[in-house]
Amino acid sequence: MQLKIVVYSKSACPQCESAKMLLKSRSMDFEEIRIDDEAERMAFYEKCGPSVRQMPQIFINDQRVGGLSGLQAALAQIGR
Repeated sequence: MQLKIVVYSKSACPQCESAKMLLKSRSMDFEEIRIDDEAERMAFYEKCGPSVRQMPQIFINDQRVGGLSGLQAALAQIGR
């Protein structure tokens, strides 16, 4: 099953780097969208929901799984 993974990240973000390294270590393809502009990031957070205030935000098959811990949980659930 091919997964569509999109990682929304920002520069100088240790959690973003950890999430990308996790995906790379499992040979999983992903698209990275970097949002370094503060105003753009705030607008993105608003679209995600009221509790979202950090990067990375990761989507698998267009469903938000959250940040690094959400990614780890989602990969465990799908056996990857």
